[in-house]
Amino acid sequence: MPEPTKKEENEVPAPAPPPEEPSKEKEAGTTPAKEPSKEKEAGTTPAKEWSLGESPVGEEQDKQNANSQLSILFVEKPQGGTVKVGENITFIAKVKAEDLLRKPTVKWFKGKWMDLASKAGKHLQLKETFERHSRVYTFEMQIIKAKENYAGNYRCEVTYKDKFDSCSFDLEVHESTGTTPNIDIRSAFKRSGEGQDDAGELDFSGLLKRREVKQQEEEPEVDVWELLKNAKPSEYEKIAFQYGITDLRGMLKRLKRMRRVEKKSAAFAKILDPAYQVDKGGRVRFMVELADPKLEVKWYKNGQEIRPSTKYIFEHKGCQRILFINNCQMTDDSEYYVTAGDEKCSTELFVREPPIMVTKQLEDTTAYCGERVELECEVSEDDANVKWFKNGEEIIPGPKSRYRIRVEGKKHFLIIEGATKADSAEYSVMTTGGQSSAKLTVDLKPLKILTPLTDQTVNLGKEICLKCEISENITGKWTKNGLPVQESDRLKVVHKGRIHKLVIANALIEDEGDYVFAPDAYNVTLPAKVRVIDPPKIILDGLDADNTVTVIAGNKLRLEIPISGEPPPKAIWSRADKAIMEGSGRIRAESYPDSSTLVIDVAERDDSGVYHINLKNEAGEAHASIKIKVVDLPDPPVAPTVTEVGDDWCIMKWEPPAYDGGSPILGYFIERKKKQSSRWMRLNFDLCKETTFEPKKMIEGVAYEVRIFAVNAIGISKPSMPSRPFVPLAVTSPPTLLAVDSVTDTTVTMKWRPPDQIGAAGLDGYVLEYCFEGCTSAKQSDENGEAAYDLPADNWLPANKDLIDKTKFTITDLPTDSKIFVRVKAINAAGASEPKYYSQPILVKEIIEPPKIRIPRHLKQTYIRRVGEAVNLVIPFQGKPRPELTWKKDGVEIDKNQINIRNSETDTIIFIRKAERSHSGKYDLQVKVDKFVETASIDIQIVDRPGPPQSVKIEDVWGENVALTWTPPKDDGNAAITGYTIQKADKKSMEWFTVIEHYHRTNATITELVIGNEYYFRVFSENMCGLSEDATMTKESAVIAKDGKIYKNPVYEDFDFSEAPMFTQPLVNTYAIAGYNATLNCSVRGNPKPKITWMKNKVAIVDDPRYRMFSNQGVCTLEIRKPSPYDGGTYCCKAVNDLGTVEIECKLEVKGGLSFCRLLLQGVPPNIIDSYLRDVHSSNPEEY
Repeated sequence: MPEPTKKEENEVPAPAPPPEEPSKEKEAGTTPAKEPSKEKEAGTTPAKEWSLGESPVGEEQDKQNANSQLSILFVEKPQGGTVKVGENITFIAKVKAEDLLRKPTVKWFKGKWMDLASKAGKHLQLKETFERHSRVYTFEMQIIKAKENYAGNYRCEVTYKDKFDSCSFDLEVHESTGTTPNIDIRSAFKRSGEGQDDAGELDFSGLLKRREVKQQEEEPEVDVWELLKNAKPSEYEKIAFQYGITDLRGMLKRLKRMRRVEKKSAAFAKILDPAYQVDKGGRVRFMVELADPKLEVKWYKNGQEIRPSTKYIFEHKGCQRILFINNCQMTDDSEYYVTAGDEKCSTELFVREPPIMVTKQLEDTTAYCGERVELECEVSEDDANVKWFKNGEEIIPGPKSRYRIRVEGKKHFLIIEGATKADSAEYSVMTTGGQSSAKLTVDLKPLKILTPLTDQTVNLGKEICLKCEISENITGKWTKNGLPVQESDRLKVVHKGRIHKLVIANALIEDEGDYVFAPDAYNVTLPAKVRVIDPPKIILDGLDADNTVTVIAGNKLRLEIPISGEPPPKAIWSRADKAIMEGSGRIRAESYPDSSTLVIDVAERDDSGVYHINLKNEAGEAHASIKIKVVDLPDPPVAPTVTEVGDDWCIMKWEPPAYDGGSPILGYFIERKKKQSSRWMRLNFDLCKETTFEPKKMIEGVAYEVRIFAVNAIGISKPSMPSRPFVPLAVTSPPTLLAVDSVTDTTVTMKWRPPDQIGAAGLDGYVLEYCFEGCTSAKQSDENGEAAYDLPADNWLPANKDLIDKTKFTITDLPTDSKIFVRVKAINAAGASEPKYYSQPILVKEIIEPPKIRIPRHLKQTYIRRVGEAVNLVIPFQGKPRPELTWKKDGVEIDKNQINIRNSETDTIIFIRKAERSHSGKYDLQVKVDKFVETASIDIQIVDRPGPPQSVKIEDVWGENVALTWTPPKDDGNAAITGYTIQKADKKSMEWFTVIEHYHRTNATITELVIGNEYYFRVFSENMCGLSEDATMTKESAVIAKDGKIYKNPVYEDFDFSEAPMFTQPLVNTYAIAGYNATLNCSVRGNPKPKITWMKNKVAIVDDPRYRMFSNQGVCTLEIRKPSPYDGGTYCCKAVNDLGTVEIECKLEVKGGLSFCRLLLQGVPPNIIDSYLRDVHSSNPEEY
């Protein structure tokens, strides 16, 4: 496989577009040349040399694989292409903009890093368009008049925010097809570059000169090789310029190679010349002379051995070996070499064509724009290779070119269809042997406007067609609002003869504007205004199927409805035939060019309803209705009702809330709390779908309240009002000791004892039921020895309509001599207990019972009450039938106006609202049943406070003492005098002070009176009711005379607060964790304040930064900073003052490692942790 041609070290790579002109490169001599020897030895087509931006085959394969992957942004990727030199090519990339809020960024690169945005100009144009209808961005890169060094790898990158997409593509540039004429050796080296795609192409630019046509003078044939071999290197450029050699570098390479070959050869006595030149069709002779005629000689052309034929003839003349090549053609232009043994020598053969002469010159021509122009010349040979030039630039015909070249034998024509002013120039024709030039002048014809453009008004989506007709068939330019109109799939520019059309399919709003058609080369414009109108439309795509908008109460609603229409329509919002104005109200409308907005600040329930939007412009009207639904939290439900109660459960019911907030109720949350508490507890974490619930796990006897929360899609409502307090209760056990209390001819009185187990529900009352003997049948006795009865519930009759609190009740209206069964039930909030049955039927017939009075124990003594207090005495009695009662006081009938008497079947009551001393006395009670009489007596004593003593006298005064005497009071308050209270008062202040209380005698001595003061005294009487209201005061005063005594102040000794040190709180053995601060604490007392010294292992701790010592209010603290196992030991705190010394010790053990810390944090006692770690250490000593 041939190797790529190596470039010279000082060779500059080909630049990216736009590159410099190739002719300049050739004149500068920078075009790289390939060594022909290597190409011909390989015997294959020269390998293409990579230019800047191209990559080897492996990289191209990777890029193709990358392009085949799924694209992120590209809708259409640019594809690689092939173009001939001088032609144009366009690469297109398309990006979908549906999900993009703004235009993406697109960059074009050549190779890896060269950004082509800065290279835009004559040879490179970048365009971008946007199709609003399809929402597609189109990006184009157009290469104009491609050159060979434009070939390579290109890349297109598109970015949008965090999205990125890339695509690579290749451009290949090929030389235009054409025959290579036979030229001399100087023309042969005017190739654009050996080893490249355009190798062998002739470059006539050096011969093109703007002058009068002259026949090229014949020059004597000059051997340029000999000139270069014999010249100095500094004269190479001068020789190349003089003889028109543009490929100087290629010739120098061959010259250098030929010079390297010139060395002493052992096989050849005479070698081939460095180069041979022959005309096309001629014959050339190669001759070498051997040093040894026996050597075998082989001839080669481009590495392939030459075999004898009519074209190739071999001759042997002694030591000479000759090769003749007959009828040389351009294909014979190559490298030849001959081998003799292990040596070889080579040469170059250059085949040139005879020069083509211009026999008929071009003539100056004048034409009008739009006409067909033909430039004619004639050359010396048929079908000769002729090149046409315009102002020195070669004209390359092609399918898109305006120029056509026609050849008729020796005649050559340049045809210009529809000439324009731009075609005015100097045109020239060049052959290998001569050239000719002429001027073409193109003038304008007078232009007439046959049909002008007209203003148009079209509906959106319809076709816009702007048409005009002018008198000349010339091109023109369309502009919109001063900018050129770019053709697209939707916009077409049509030019047919003299008619020009601008057709826009599916008119859009942006198509509106001022359009102008300007014919080329004429200072004439044809204007027209295009106006696009569109009936108003309301776009409701973002709403539900029923156009319902839901907003939460309290939130702000900003409903933006996209609208369209041209001209922009006017939007009017309304509700219930009431327009909503624009402004600053809570409900207002806002208008924008492409939308209309309804704004509701702080939405309320009443804002729910149907809102109408009307659009109107000159193209039509549009109407839409939008339902706005304001949803809110539901109203709280009504307070729940507790229908049933158990020992730890209840059943509650409630009604749904009156307003569900505009959203269906999803369920309910239930909370409960104790009545006396303020803390509510949630009972269900999953929504309760029903309106009944059964709370459980309540404490019996504790009052509870429950409440309900309603839940909808918006949230949770406020709580309902609490239910009425209820208590989880259980029924009581049956009542006990049901017995007959009394029986009459029509009544039966039953009594019983409360249930043994009442429970937390308490006892609300009892229900006594009975039934007649004929309605039931007795069964066997139950386990308590009492008869049980199997009775239908309808046969039992309630004796009491309402619950009774007492354990005794009389069943009335019973038929005499009938027999009844009786049972009693205990009732509480939980319901009725099991019934308690009386063991046998009861005969309804009265029995006489003698009366009996049961005097309470406290009334068997004198009953004492104070004046004003109430007297309420209850005296029980027995007797059947109901006895007659009589009360007497001191043998006289009681005055019922002063004393109230209340009698019942079982007791009698004496009631005195406010007792007086006159109510004291003996009360007699008589109970009589038939002939039987029972009596009893009660003594009542009403007492009051006594009166003051009758008189108080001062019997004697001596020293600091006074002797008093007094007489008892006349009124003792109907109670015995229990004592006296004596008070004194200084005559100066007359403030009374108690001296003696509860004194029983009628005389007393008052001592410790102040000498020199004068005193008065008074005495209060006292009985069981208290002190008398008044006191009796002495009529005279007692004067305490001075007798010369000196008062001495008592002497007090100072208290000694001194105390030896003493620890009130000892040190405690402590465990510490390595790396964590540890503290030791104790408290000490002493006066004077003791000095504290800390020691470790009997060594005082002094100025050690690892320890900090504190003492505050007798509390001593030693802080050990981040202890290690080394810090473990015995610590001692020593307190010293003048009265003594005291010490206290403790042990500190420092535990290290994560295991100890984890166990300690988990609550394991330190001694257990220590024992565990010791066991682990002893079992696995290697791990520690």
